[in-house]
This record gives sequence, C-alpha cells and structure tokens, in this order.
Amino acid sequence: MHLLLIGSDSMHDNRHPTPLAAANLPASAQSQPDLGSLPQWRLSDLYPSMDSPAYANDLSQALAECKAFADNYRGRLEELAKGPNASQSLGEAVRRYEAIEDRLGKIISYAGLIYFADTSNPAHMKFYGDAQEKITDATSDILFFTLELNRIDDQLLDKAAEQSPLSHYRPWLEDIRREKPYQLDDKIEQLFHEKAVTGRNAWNRLFDETLAGLRFHIKGQDLSITQAQNLMQDPDEAIRKEASIGIAKTLGDNLRTFALITNTLAKDKEISDRWRGFEDIADSRHLANRVEREVVDAMVSAVEGAHPRLSHRYYKLKAKWFGKDQLDHWDRNAPLPNAANRDYRWEEARDIILNAYSDFSPKMSAIAKRFFDESWIDAPVRAGKQSGAFAHPTVPSAHPYVLVNYMGKPRDVMTLAHELGHGVHQVLAGPNGALMAPTPLTLAETASVFGEMLTFRALLRQSGPEQRRTILAQKVEDMLNTVVRQIAFYSFERKLHTQRRSGELTAEQICETWMSVQASSLGPGVRLGPGYETYWSYIPHFIHSPFYVYAYAFGDCLVNSLYGRYEKSADGFVEKYFALLSAGGTKHHSQLLAPFGLDARDPGFWQIGLNMISGMIDELETIDQI
Repeated sequence: MHLLLIGSDSMHDNRHPTPLAAANLPASAQSQPDLGSLPQWRLSDLYPSMDSPAYANDLSQALAECKAFADNYRGRLEELAKGPNASQSLGEAVRRYEAIEDRLGKIISYAGLIYFADTSNPAHMKFYGDAQEKITDATSDILFFTLELNRIDDQLLDKAAEQSPLSHYRPWLEDIRREKPYQLDDKIEQLFHEKAVTGRNAWNRLFDETLAGLRFHIKGQDLSITQAQNLMQDPDEAIRKEASIGIAKTLGDNLRTFALITNTLAKDKEISDRWRGFEDIADSRHLANRVEREVVDAMVSAVEGAHPRLSHRYYKLKAKWFGKDQLDHWDRNAPLPNAANRDYRWEEARDIILNAYSDFSPKMSAIAKRFFDESWIDAPVRAGKQSGAFAHPTVPSAHPYVLVNYMGKPRDVMTLAHELGHGVHQVLAGPNGALMAPTPLTLAETASVFGEMLTFRALLRQSGPEQRRTILAQKVEDMLNTVVRQIAFYSFERKLHTQRRSGELTAEQICETWMSVQASSLGPGVRLGPGYETYWSYIPHFIHSPFYVYAYAFGDCLVNSLYGRYEKSADGFVEKYFALLSAGGTKHHSQLLAPFGLDARDPGFWQIGLNMISGMIDELETIDQI
C-alpha cells in the first residue's frame, strides 16, 4: 500500500529543538513577544467534524469499496492481462484502486491531524486509534492487488502498459515491480499487515504516549520534553545546564522502557527483513527511498570524511566565542554570546518568506500564499499539540496542511519556510494522483530545504554585520544538524541494529554505542558530559521510521548542489526546478537531476554540498577576525 499515514515517513521534522510555549518556564524564558494573529488550520476542508455524517459515510463507503474491489479482482488479474483488452481492464482496476486509496488517505489524514492538534485529548486519541484499526481492516481486503500484479508475467504487463489507460500508470507499475523480489505469499503479507496494529504500531504508540507523559523537573517546575528542550537554547548557561541535567535524570529513570521498545522494534524489523530476503539492515529503507545502497554509502563516507572541516571546526570556533576550550553539550545549540537576535511577528515572517519565494518564482510564492490565505497552517503553541513541525500532503483530491509551533525566532521563520517548501512540492505533485504523487524521502526534502535556503539568503541580505554573524551561525548549525548529526544518527542505527542481531541489548550498551558515534561526529570541540548518554531515547525517528534520518542529509546536500547551479546560471533553472517538483514519484533521482548536470552516484556530487557548509564556516572565521 502506498497510503501515507500520519506519523509515518516524511511527516515530522525533528532536526531542531522544538520551540515551546513560555507558560510555566523560568523567568529568563518567559518573555512572550507580540507575534500577531497566529492562524489555526481549517480541517473542515476535509470533514465538518469527527461526528459528521460526511466522515461516517466516507468510512462506510471505503469499507464497502474495498470488499467490492476484492470480489471483482482477486485472483483475476493474470486472466485480465491475457485478455484482448488488457490495457483497458487493468487500467480500470488501477484507477479504482487509486480512488480507494485517495478516500482512505483522506479519512486517516483527517483523524491524524485532529489527533496531532491535541494529543492529550482522550477523544482525539480514540478517534485516531479507531480510524487506524478500521483503515487496517479495509486495506487488508485490497492488499492482494499489488502482490497479484507483481505475479503477472513481465512481458504481458509491459505489453498492456504500452497503451492507454494503463500506460498512465507505468511509473507506478515500475515502482511496485522493484518490490517484487521481497514480497511474500499473500496470506503472510496479510498477517504482517493485520498484526501491525498490535505489533509495531502499538510499540510506536507506547513510545509516543510514554514520552508525552514524562515530566522533567527543572527550576522547580515539572515540564514536558519539548519545554525542557527549549531551555537548552536559553541565553543563560545556568538554565541550559539545569535543563540538561533534568532531561538526563528523567530519561535515565525511564531507560528500561525505552530500551525495551527499541529492542522489540529492532527485532521486529530483523524478522521482517529476514523473511523478505533483504541483505543489509537498511536495504528496505533504500528500496522505499528508491535510492541505491552505494549512493547512500558514498554520501555517508563523504560526510564522515568532512567532520574535521565542518562540525569539528565549527564547534571549536563556537567554543572560542563562549570563552571556553570546549563547549559543554548543553551549549551546542545555545545562542551566541551577545547575539543580535530579534523576534518576527507572524505577518512579518509571512512577508519575508513569500517575498523570498517570489524573487525566485512568482508561481512558487503564489502557491505558498494559499497556505496563509486559506487556513492551511496551524501555528500557535498550545498544550497537547504535537511538537516540532510537519507538512502533510493529505491526498490529491484535497490539499496539504502545515503544522508549526511558532515563537517568532529566526529559526521559526526558517522552519516555516521549510514546511511551506514541502507544501509547495505537495501541491505541484498532486496532479499525479494518489499513487504517483508521493515522493521518495531522498527527494521529498528538496523543495523544503530549497525554500529554507531562499529565505535564509533573504534574511542575510537584510542583515547588518552583527546580525549577519548570528544568522549565518544559526544556518551553519542547522546544516550541521541536518547533515552531520543525521548521518551520525544513521550510523548509530546501523550499529544498534547490527548488535541487536546477536541478542537483546541492555540500556547501557545502547548508551555506549550512542556516545561513540556522537563523540566522533561532534569532535573535540564538544564535551559530552554525564547524562548525555541517555539522549538517544527521545528521538522519534529511531522508533517510527528506522534509517529515515539520512534523507535529511541527502536533501540538504542535494539542495546545496542545486542552489550552486542556480547561482552560477539562473537561466532556465526555474522551469527545470518546477519540472522536478511536479514529477512527484514518477521519476528516479537520476532522471530528475540529469537536466541540472548532477549525478548523486558521482562521489564528487556530495562534495559540492559539503563545500557550501565549509564556505559558510570560512566566512564566520573571517568575521571573527575583524
């Protein structure tokens, strides 16, 4: 199934610490600037309410359609492929399947967005949980379809796909064909599918609800994980240190639970990989991303080889700014001493982003403007709301939604630009339909990071010398978090999953693995003190989508290379860029990058992106010498 469920891949952006509401925070963190009128999204574009007849009717109809589809087509696809009107018959079957996926996607999207707007509401939790179960039941009836398509003789299917209407779906057919070597007997596939509700999905939910329920005792207050993380960016080092200690204490008290969840899910993945015949522990992710293992290996090697000139050099420079030989780990994302920071009202952030987008392309700005004008954004920070930020495409028959937790900081402006980039991409890819609009993770970050880069350049142009250093340093830190840190996460996962194959891991063993990878990536400029060894336990990507994290680095390096091409020759770039976004999931990354003269299989490709980060650090060193 290609149905995108809320909380799954490419939904949540956790590269940066989450901005939090100031309520119940220490005094230095309580200033709440006037941010203007922050919008809340209008989910009635999907359904009027949770108890609306429209929602109930769609759910009932979807269940009936799935059963009818199975009655019509199960066991008949090969017969249709051999018939005189194979293209017409199979084309109609795929069209019906796509319509079902669109309806199911709309239902689960609505339930998920309701839930993530307030995860503390029991009614929302039940609504989302019930929707997941019903969708799982429904999709069990149509699970056979892609499996049976893949059992059709290649020559028969290729011949049918030469003519309309099946030819329209050729990219999707080629896509699912790549999964053919790893698919199992229908009954086993159905068992895997149905057991996910009480298996992997249940452990995912346990992680989410455990983490959401934790309280971190800091400055006499009991704070949530996101409130505690926010204090790690406080200008006062004493508060950052106390926050770090408080986070480590609570995480440490709960390590047994997090270790059990991690061990169970790693074993669950190993069982699935073994049954399907995947050779490498990350091969299933590479397949989902439609990227070759050697491409990812080349990227990882390039990033790790660049540690000395990137993260090691920058954190040494930042330690100097703090008057230290080494940064303590609670200083890594701290604002610079005497930083020229300012807050941005919502309307100002909107104008900065839309103007930056417009300078690149009025069409891009016009699409982004719809998110503001038509209430497709949920911006306020409030109790129970999902932390972080995401852009969710919902389904092509509807429109995307963006969630942010806006606090007016420069990073919040950049996060908004990032998620709107996703939104623009999703709007442009939508006409490909529910089966071919979804983009592999390796390309899904392209428009978001590009939008962020356009906004960063706009902010930089408007800045004076002192603010320029602040904005430039924040961008470097964000890029290090996106590239170096995410590849370190990937390396940690590889080690953890490899070790798990030899037996269950203790919490202490997982902590040791975490510390070894972190020390290597951050370098001698950062002192990893007691307590930091627990920080692996709160990172949701390890739980929800194993090996997801390298897609961030792929996207950042890809965009750096694209932006370099844009700076050298803007002629014709916009048209080629929009063609890339509009392709959705219909083309391989090699096809999409070829018009720009880029090839991710070339080891030199990754150096282009890494050199851009290095160049920004060069500029910071120059500013430091003035």
